[in-house]
Amino acid sequence: MYERKTHDVVVRVEPEFLGEQSSPADHRYIWAYTVEIENLRAEDMQVVGRFWQITDRDGQMQEVRGEGVVGEKPVLKPGETFRYTSGAPLSAPSGVMLGTYQIKANGGEHFDIDIPAFSLDSPFDPRSIN
Repeated sequence: MYERKTHDVVVRVEPEFLGEQSSPADHRYIWAYTVEIENLRAEDMQVVGRFWQITDRDGQMQEVRGEGVVGEKPVLKPGETFRYTSGAPLSAPSGVMLGTYQIKANGGEHFDIDIPAFSLDSPFDPRSIN
């Protein structure tokens, strides 16, 4: 599991290679990743946006920006954790993801929290990033 703490918010990520959905012959490698966002702050906060940078082992990069996460803009009270699972396709057998979540605090403050960089290593790549 990968973990990063920023502004008293902890983000944990656990990637999983989905071999049954992948097709190496077609250069399609699929991962699921489960994210936990834990609010250690003394106030409510809301996840209002996301930014992902996904780079495969060949250096092909894609950026994803959007509102909220998985169609939601969750509000977390102090001590609460929001958990979701999403996915990422690559055309190469390995890569790395990282990013930020945009947060709106109860008092109106906006700030970014880091999503830890995590490797996407499949059994089809003899070279591992991590």
